Amino acid sequence: MTAPDIGQQYDEIASWWNERHDHSTYGLAQVNRALAFVPNGGKALDVGCGSGGRFVRRLIEQRFIVTGIDASAQMIGLARANHPDTLFINANIIDWKTSETYDFILVWDCLFHLPLEHQAQVLSKLCGLLSKNGVLIHSFGDGDGDHTDRWRGQTFRYSSMGITRNIEVLHDRGLSLLHLELDQFPENHVYAISRKL
Repeated sequence: MTAPDIGQQYDEIASWWNERHDHSTYGLAQVNRALAFVPNGGKALDVGCGSGGRFVRRLIEQRFIVTGIDASAQMIGLARANHPDTLFINANIIDWKTSETYDFILVWDCLFHLPLEHQAQVLSKLCGLLSKNGVLIHSFGDGDGDHTDRWRGQTFRYSSMGITRNIEVLHDRGLSLLHLELDQFPENHVYAISRKL
């Protein structure tokens, strides 16, 4: 599956996603755990931001200047409507480039949509976008390899390079692991919180 496909797939469910997740609490406890490791304020990047909502509001409450990026044009349109004073970028994270660095990077439930061969590259790139002492929280699949699954009437591809390889990439890019949790509800995945040394 190529990167634009996932954007098109989420275009088809963007309105449903916005209604379901705008005021959801899913993932907030984990993000709050990560935010406890950083001072309030600075610049934050939300990768796979979808239509914004709970995570963007939480980052703004913590006085972060937020940039969101998502492959779905429809999601980005909704995010801009939901948060008109926030910068949202419609791009796929594989190809996106920036000269900015960020104090906090959030990558929740999106890396597993990337083709397996791009996962280490993208995670490495995100590590490089962290400021010194910046914090990254990212979730990923708890297995190795890839598979497809039916969801919302579409076939989605999922992949994961596994826990060990994720930790190796963090270490190789100069990050220190602060928290690792096998988080099995409501999704079967892992999340990690790391700091740039």
